Amino acid sequence: MMVLVTGASGHVGANLVRALLTQGRRVRVLVHENTRALEGLDIEIVHGDVCDLSSICRACAGVSVVYHLAACISLGSAGWPLLERVNVQGTGNVVEACLSGGVARLIHFSSIHAMIQTPLSLPVDENRPLVGSASPPLYDRSKAEGERVVLKGVKRGLNAVIINPTAIVGPCDFQPSHFGRVLLMLAEGKLPALVSGGFDWVDARDVVAGAISAETQAVPGSKYLLSGHWVSVRDVALMTQKITGTPAPGFVCPNWLARAGLPVINRCYYRDGQPPLYTGFSLRTLQSNRNIDCGKAQRDLGYRPRPFAETLRDTLQWFEANGYLHSLKRFSDK
Repeated sequence: MMVLVTGASGHVGANLVRALLTQGRRVRVLVHENTRALEGLDIEIVHGDVCDLSSICRACAGVSVVYHLAACISLGSAGWPLLERVNVQGTGNVVEACLSGGVARLIHFSSIHAMIQTPLSLPVDENRPLVGSASPPLYDRSKAEGERVVLKGVKRGLNAVIINPTAIVGPCDFQPSHFGRVLLMLAEGKLPALVSGGFDWVDARDVVAGAISAETQAVPGSKYLLSGHWVSVRDVALMTQKITGTPAPGFVCPNWLARAGLPVINRCYYRDGQPPLYTGFSLRTLQSNRNIDCGKAQRDLGYRPRPFAETLRDTLQWFEANGYLHSLKRFSDK
């Protein structure tokens, strides 16, 4: 039974492909450009683009299950045309290819950002409405519209399940991700200051386990929040200090002050040729809902997110083992 993974070269995709191979599954991946995360793996690689329906149809030929992860992830720099083309129209192409190709099940990876966060005093669960079709931020809107496309496919007979993870962290972060860059800077003592707030961080391996369980156990048309643990940025820094021995930044900048200083902060990053660590979008997310309820996934899928401290230690050790960290002082398993 052949499984297709789009977005396989991304953070979650790299973990998913490895988990599927461990199960003895035959895996085909749709790759647009970067294949670094897939080197040396016993997989079938198909070069294509979710924005090209014909390439998706070719990739889906003879496939029974599709995991759709390919997406444009934006912290505020990408405009609506790109987000719509990849996250909305690209998802529509995957839906059409699955319907026309007789795919038995589609697992669509959405995001917690697709769902309205307010009121902050109440937990977010699967019953929270999606972000409005004209609402900012643009990334949130694009992921919500992608979900709506999948749900329309379900009404046409598509056997699909939607997965909404929170902020991803974990090993196999080859690119690395935005939060992976933050961890590397913390571990090497290159982050001058912190920002107040936090987020619900989830291990990429736990998201993968939940998605694989959903493949066989979820009801068609269902949806699952896959969350982890809310941890403040300050506590992430202190935990990184304990693991690596690198002192955490002493200054925690209030969120409002960081917003006011964004133009100056971003000019420094652009001058160095690096994407900014802090954007209006990222600062907003650090003030979003702390309580993301994964109870449905726990009941239906046996989902159990591991402790954040374990995820953080494994991530930093993966970075060290793969040559991303060059100034680590020590590692502690305590």
